[in-house]
Amino acid sequence: MEEFLEMRNRLLGIVGALLTVLLAGTAGYHIIEGWPFFDGFYMTVITLATVGYGETHPLSHHGRIFTVFLIMGGIGVMTYAFTTITAIVVEGQLSAVFRRRRMQKEIAKLSGHYIVCGASHAGGVICRELKSTGRKFVLIEMNPEVMEKALDRLGREGLFHIVGDATDDDILKEAGIAGAAGVFAVLATDQDNAFVVLTAKGLNPKARVVCRQVDLNVREKLFRSGADNVVNPEYIGGLRMASEMIRPAAVGFMDSMIRDRVNVSRFEELVVPAASSFVGRALEEVRGGGGNAPLLVALLDGGSGKYEINPEPTRTIKAGDSLVMVGEVTKIAELRKELEAA
Repeated sequence: MEEFLEMRNRLLGIVGALLTVLLAGTAGYHIIEGWPFFDGFYMTVITLATVGYGETHPLSHHGRIFTVFLIMGGIGVMTYAFTTITAIVVEGQLSAVFRRRRMQKEIAKLSGHYIVCGASHAGGVICRELKSTGRKFVLIEMNPEVMEKALDRLGREGLFHIVGDATDDDILKEAGIAGAAGVFAVLATDQDNAFVVLTAKGLNPKARVVCRQVDLNVREKLFRSGADNVVNPEYIGGLRMASEMIRPAAVGFMDSMIRDRVNVSRFEELVVPAASSFVGRALEEVRGGGGNAPLLVALLDGGSGKYEINPEPTRTIKAGDSLVMVGEVTKIAELRKELEAA
């Protein structure tokens, strides 16, 4: 938006300068020579354009002096105008503004997407995972240099991004917070992350917000600010190191899913809506059995909030249940459509 306003102001300045010279030339010939306004306007245009058509009417001595000053001032304005326009085109500023405007229109159409606040290493990992699993998202970063590095790592094609302060209401609105499914607050400090949580929840209370925790003592404060979940990278890192030592095969299995670029497989959850045609049917109809069909691992009961590990095949599906499944993301996406169908 700032780029657009800057370019618009530059172009408006050029237009204003050109209009000023044209009006001054037209008025000068009308006052000095007594010419009609159109003749004065025509004389001004051919003088500034240096086309050499000749004088519209014979000029008096005062008229020639006025023409000299008009040429000196007008040619300077014309040179500045063409130089500025050429610079805008050559530097790519015009195309960049149009790309930004086009991206803003595409972001405005998003619904059920995610907003990643912060293009640090953690933010980049989140973006890469969202991209791998086919989720739409918008990346926000205040530092243009950090954003450029993130775009180089993630790939610019089709990546929605905004350079701005994620704690600002207007920036989150531009990112489509009203229709977003969730927000990742992964800024450098707990204070900034808390502001993101407060702002996001204020604009869209239904959006799920996952917040990064830097200081070990602020976990409860981040929850009180409205975060749905708080993640401490050091704590997660410690668990990962312990798992690498005592359960390397299980960790290796998870890593193989994440690193596979051909067949992207993940643990996913499928929420059964009330209008689903699967409500009242047995789990064995969706649990999978062989080949590359998604496999049901656990179930989160929508009523009690308790997990059922490897539930019985005859267990009846209820509205609000969450099915935890593992499999290829494309197959799980197909199953999600079936579950959501009325």
